[in-house]
Amino acid sequence: MINQNLELRSDQAAEAATGPSFRSLLSPGPETTLATGEPECFHDLGLDQLVEAIATNRAEYDLVPIYRTPTRDPEVVVYRQEVYTDLAQQPVHDAVSTFAEQLRLHRARMQQASKLYAAEQRPFWMLSGMLTYYAAVRAFSAALTELTLHSNGLNALREWLAQLVGSEAFISAEREGREIRAELDSIHFTVRIDGLRVEVAPFADEPDYSGEVEATFARFRQGDVKEHLVRFREYVDVDRVEEGVLQLVAQENPTVFAALREYVTTRQRRYLDPTVARVDRELQFFLSYREHVAPMIEDGLAFCMPNVSSSKEVSARHTFDLALASRMGRERASLVTNDFELRRGERLIVVTGANQGGKTTFSRTFGQLHWLAELGLPVPGEAASLFAFDDIYTHYEQQEDVTSLRGKLEDELVRIHDILERATGDSVVILNEIFSSTTLDDAVLLGTAVLRQIIARDILAVCVTFVDELSTLSDTTVSLVAAVDPAEPTKRTFKLERRPADGLAYALALADKYHLRGPQIIEAIAGEAHR
Repeated sequence: MINQNLELRSDQAAEAATGPSFRSLLSPGPETTLATGEPECFHDLGLDQLVEAIATNRAEYDLVPIYRTPTRDPEVVVYRQEVYTDLAQQPVHDAVSTFAEQLRLHRARMQQASKLYAAEQRPFWMLSGMLTYYAAVRAFSAALTELTLHSNGLNALREWLAQLVGSEAFISAEREGREIRAELDSIHFTVRIDGLRVEVAPFADEPDYSGEVEATFARFRQGDVKEHLVRFREYVDVDRVEEGVLQLVAQENPTVFAALREYVTTRQRRYLDPTVARVDRELQFFLSYREHVAPMIEDGLAFCMPNVSSSKEVSARHTFDLALASRMGRERASLVTNDFELRRGERLIVVTGANQGGKTTFSRTFGQLHWLAELGLPVPGEAASLFAFDDIYTHYEQQEDVTSLRGKLEDELVRIHDILERATGDSVVILNEIFSSTTLDDAVLLGTAVLRQIIARDILAVCVTFVDELSTLSDTTVSLVAAVDPAEPTKRTFKLERRPADGLAYALALADKYHLRGPQIIEAIAGEAHR
């Protein structure tokens, strides 16, 4: 019969039974502590909009904190990359999707149970939710057993799940729940209605008259006819009459209903293994990113698994701003990609060139690549080698605060000073259009002082500036120039070229285009004078 005294073990006891060999798909070691707030660099790099676009359709999983928390450990990056690659296999993806769907059904039933009015209904819905959970975990374990997995994370999960579903606690809890459900399903009763009086009695093998009626009138059937039946909406809640019937049925079957209440009462707080719940959420982290980039891959944009290490010799080929690509929709097929490379000893990329030429977009791309790489995700591009940073610090133009007594230049100096105070040799610093509010001489002086500090501390950095002189500060500096069409100097190509800054050459090209060189101006004036 039903064992009403058997309880699931506590989380600690269950761990002892199944072994602590698996904790998370995000890290092979202790569980990762997730960020509680938005990183300061997120808005500047466009990561806030990107993460919102990725996570919106999976709000129930609360994925944003995971996207806000870089690993800072190359080994953890590889661990995640392997999981992501395994999920690219269609059979693995299908198994994970089915598991997630069943757990969503489980949560829906448990939530429905909490909303029901009738006390006799709630335990049944909770039992249904629990049995859905047990079946989902068992089926997922069985599915993983049949799959070819290469990642340490999913292999460890497979072993852990096999131990979990094979444990006495899991088996007993599932078996007892199914026994209770079977007894509930076997209950048959008769309802007699006489005016406003409703009686409930045990089923006494009365004949099923509906079958007899159908058999009697079957001879008059002349073929299929148009159906005029109307499907009524099914409500989960019962009305007062149905509730009364349910109460009477419970009174007629006290043993099984008592077992039902005891079962859900003793298990509702401990049946759900926290590791299973965590895995369900973490799998959605990987799937959400895959779902987001899939249309871009179909449109011909490249993604790759980056090599993440302590080396500052970083590079990327045919990379792009993922947040921008996300906003472009189907127009992203025309997106311009760029390359960059820092060779031995090079640390600072100084970007100059025409306005609206893609300089700021590149700076955001550089930051996005490093952030996504430390999440263990593929990054935009055909190939990439990126740095394992401890934090990313950004300085982009901000709207002036009218309540502040500081001017724009003073505000910039305060913000940059704060960055230099906090940044370490393992940080990434991105400066965009610094000191554009002051004179050229002051911009050269201040910009040189800031960048020399960055160079002296061996910080990996990008600086977007209108000051060409900053691109030649030392041998550690690399100059990238936003190119224009030689035949049409006002036309931006949005390509960045590794070459010396040539702001003067660009100005001369514009002067030629609009006939604004000295001799041309004099000639034009002379021509007007002769008219």
